[in-house]
Amino acid sequence: MSHKSAASPSSDPTRRRFLGQCCAAVGMTGFLSSLSSLRLIGAAASPGNGPVTPNTSAAIAPDYKALVCVFLQGGNDANNLIIPTGADYAAYASARTNLALPSASLLSLSPKTPDGRTFGLHPSMVEFNSLFGSGKAALIANVGTLVYPTTLSQYKSSSVPLPPQLFSHNDQQVQWQHSVPDRPAVTGWGGRVADLVDSFNSNNKISMSVSLAGTNFFQVGSKVSQYAVTNSGAVTFSGSTGGNNALSYQAQKDIFNQSQPGLFDTAFAGISGSSITNSDFLNTTLATAPALGTAFPNTSLGNQLKMAARLIAASSALNLKRQVFFVQIGGWDLHAAQVDQTSQLLGAHAGLFQQVSQGLNAFYNATIELGVSNQVTAFTASDFGRTYRSNGDGSDHGWGSHHLVVGGAVKGGDIYGKMPNLTINGPDDTGQGRWIPTTSVDEYAATLATWFGVSPTDLPTVLPNIGRFAKPNLGFV
Repeated sequence: MSHKSAASPSSDPTRRRFLGQCCAAVGMTGFLSSLSSLRLIGAAASPGNGPVTPNTSAAIAPDYKALVCVFLQGGNDANNLIIPTGADYAAYASARTNLALPSASLLSLSPKTPDGRTFGLHPSMVEFNSLFGSGKAALIANVGTLVYPTTLSQYKSSSVPLPPQLFSHNDQQVQWQHSVPDRPAVTGWGGRVADLVDSFNSNNKISMSVSLAGTNFFQVGSKVSQYAVTNSGAVTFSGSTGGNNALSYQAQKDIFNQSQPGLFDTAFAGISGSSITNSDFLNTTLATAPALGTAFPNTSLGNQLKMAARLIAASSALNLKRQVFFVQIGGWDLHAAQVDQTSQLLGAHAGLFQQVSQGLNAFYNATIELGVSNQVTAFTASDFGRTYRSNGDGSDHGWGSHHLVVGGAVKGGDIYGKMPNLTINGPDDTGQGRWIPTTSVDEYAATLATWFGVSPTDLPTVLPNIGRFAKPNLGFV
């Protein structure tokens, strides 16, 4: 299709038919859903920003920072991440029965500020343990969703509000990413952080909030939109690029650039055109950027983190001084087959821990290669922990859980927060070893947000309930 034939909106039946078929194919509900999806793959940080010419030779800004949320979807059994040793191991083995890891297999863990107990690390966490020992990684103990600080007596008497739908995957995933369990979910805490610090960016073509795992609640903001990227680059329209499709691709761009007769035509064309432009820009930037020398594991998480590292490397070309990434690894809902019944080491859980350990280690090494290890912090989140007591083949939904933080700015080699009393029916157990969190998601998130550049006066905007908790800064970064 030539530009001349597309010049008159009222006289171009081909263009009208194309848009009409787009809308008719999905119906009105599907059309609105398509617009939402297009926004996800075409998000620009600020409306009206013009094209940005990639400058792949530009060095990463000295004041650049990135947060990387690694979501362990399904609820990680962190009771086999940090394991009691010494005199406390027998009680652990008795409570966990077939889930207990052999004491001889555990990796030595020597936190800088011990609480009188001794602990080991899951044997699949070799690389993370090395980062911990070198002071580049920390463990955050017993984190979970809370409305207010809660004791066992308060839990039993319902004298303080509790997060609604405790132990529900969907609800707790949203609450972890939303951080305000006593209010309707509207935005995520990562999105609210992005809204506040996006002023650090200038004339950036793509959003500072990039998801490698599709739609998530963590990055939903009021101003800054999520931008979905695949492990190989920007999302493009199917059948639109390369080879024999080049003519069709150009025709799509020509059509979307024309004025449209109706509201929905205009919305669809505008967002579609923006998606194409931004995809072109990002893929060109990535294609012309120097290749990373760091080797990443060829796993789901490894490939997502590799793309995050490539986008960090391209941050100056993208005119970004702040970025928030979301990556995800599923498979943690292990009611069964959690450990190999013969070795008690292999099995699904060990494989997942290996992915996390190797992926985070490669990612940290990439930040060293890029010279930004002190400017990038990766952290884990998950639905909830799991029961200390085995169900016979795995573990069931719990509450408090332990988490990992990795980066050059991390004050590593220590366990932050308070490890629970690991006693079934003890002072921290709501039943079956479901630990009441001793650190709130708010405190965990506030520490990361403060490091990222959110001021103390703006912290309640990101985390409205932070004033209810004692430690708005846990001190791990």
